[in-house]
Amino acid sequence: MKLLHTTLGPKRADELGMILPHEHVFVDLRTPDQPGYAEADPAEVVRVMRPQIEAIKARGVTALVECSTGGVGLRVDIDLAVSQATGLPIVVPTGNYREPWIPDWVREASEADLEAQMFRDLAEGVGDTGVKAAWIKLSAGDDGITPLEAKILRAAARAAQRTGAVIGSHTIKGRVVMDQLDIIEAEGYRADRFISIHTQEEKDFGLNIAVAQRGAWIEYDHVGRAPDAAVSELILRALDADLGSQLLLSHDRGWYDPAIPGGGVPTPYTHLSDVMLPLLRTRGVDEAVIRQLTVSNPFEAYAR
Repeated sequence: MKLLHTTLGPKRADELGMILPHEHVFVDLRTPDQPGYAEADPAEVVRVMRPQIEAIKARGVTALVECSTGGVGLRVDIDLAVSQATGLPIVVPTGNYREPWIPDWVREASEADLEAQMFRDLAEGVGDTGVKAAWIKLSAGDDGITPLEAKILRAAARAAQRTGAVIGSHTIKGRVVMDQLDIIEAEGYRADRFISIHTQEEKDFGLNIAVAQRGAWIEYDHVGRAPDAAVSELILRALDADLGSQLLLSHDRGWYDPAIPGGGVPTPYTHLSDVMLPLLRTRGVDEAVIRQLTVSNPFEAYAR
């Protein structure tokens, strides 16, 4: 049976509804060597983020995927505190971001050590939180994957193969995604267990199709951050290209930022529910497709 591992334990598909597949509760975009990096009081994060979580719960959202990874402030203890305070399951990753956000210990670790750490997070839990990571989040440089990023990806592919976890990557260029898929397949894992995060940033739609034809998930995660007309047109174009069974939609919004006094002002996770889905309905997208995009696809992508 497929299960989605969350801060509130493993969930079956029939226990969940709408899932937001790319959001952030807590992010620190400073590099890990900066003073105060990723430091915050969990209770303060709960205070700031609770209204945002309650707002999506009221709209029928049943889980949220946390996409902050190693190097950009992954704090599973904070995700757990927010989840327990609100009753919303949060799906957390393991893994590490791209250069220059890669911590020194990752730079110095062997591939075997990185694989072991990611496997442990997936199979046993992250640190002492008791929360199993559901997936692996990493990244690649805009101009190509660096040797260090490739090392992380190879280790991730091996850990993912042992657990069935999906790998998601912040990758801007479609050709770099294709290189990542080559590495994953060379390690013996499958392209259909890869999420091309920020697919919309590759403006050559042919490369969106090419990535999907390899079997990977494509993710348009700029809902509410780009003009609604342009986002809806891109979604409709993907549906017309028969990519609906591999398409994920989200905002890439939130979040508590420890670099800003008081955590800053989070941006809501509600635009998909309040604006984009009604707009797609007016454009002729039926309820079965809406459910596939917002319920079935996120579960299938992240469950294992």
